[in-house]
Order: sequence, then C-alpha cells, then structure tokens
Amino acid sequence: MSMMGEFRQFAMKGNVVDLAVGVIIGGAFGRIVDSLVQDIIMPPISRLFGGLDFASYYIPLNDQGWTLPLVEAKKAGAVLAYGNFLTVLINFIILAFVIFQMIRMMNRLRITAAPVPMATVTPEEVLLLREIRDGLRLRP
Repeated sequence: MSMMGEFRQFAMKGNVVDLAVGVIIGGAFGRIVDSLVQDIIMPPISRLFGGLDFASYYIPLNDQGWTLPLVEAKKAGAVLAYGNFLTVLINFIILAFVIFQMIRMMNRLRITAAPVPMATVTPEEVLLLREIRDGLRLRP
C-alpha cells in the first residue's frame, strides 16, 4: 500500500474524524466562552474594582508607570499584569465547568442508554418437551 493510501486510511478512521470535529467545535465554543467572560461577566466585576477595564489592571515593577495605560507602562518597564491573567483564569474555570457538565450529562445518557438484558422467554415447544421429559422421569 502506498504512503498516500495509508494516510487516507488513517485519516478516515472514526477517531481521527471525531477528534477533528471536536477540535473545531471546541475552538468555536472557546470563543463563545471568551465573549461571555469579557462582555457579560467581567464588566460587573470590573465595576466593583473601580469601573476600569479589568484586563488593564497591573502593578508596575519599577518606580514609574502607576498612572499610565498598560501598553505605555509595559514600554516604561516591567509590569505585573494581573487583570488579564484573572480574566483568562475566570474564562478557563467557566469553560472547564461547562465541559465537566457536558461530560457528566453524556455519562448519564450512556448509562441510561445501555441496553438492559431482557429476560429470555422460553418457547412453548421447549416447555412442552420439558413437561414430557419430566413426565417420563416419573414413570416407573
């Protein structure tokens, strides 16, 4: 088999295709969660901390830069940009929680969708043959 044929066989396996679909959907879902965090969750939280853009919070590690915007403060020297880190951390926690809930729901569906073994019904012919057998055993 040629290398292209082997690659085609590998790429068409169910696991690879499922993984590709998962990555694409995961990327789109990540953008949705980013928007949720940045546009809906972080504005009220940033209002609690002074009404500024939460992602622009930082601590300058030099003597200057306390009043500068984050971009200018980075040019002036090293800064500890904790606001952006906290935004990304909250984003991750929400994403991990949603994925956990999805997997939990899938596991519940998998458990309830598992086929329940049905009790085997013995055909009438077999029951009749058993009665005949048992009757013959009782005869002297």
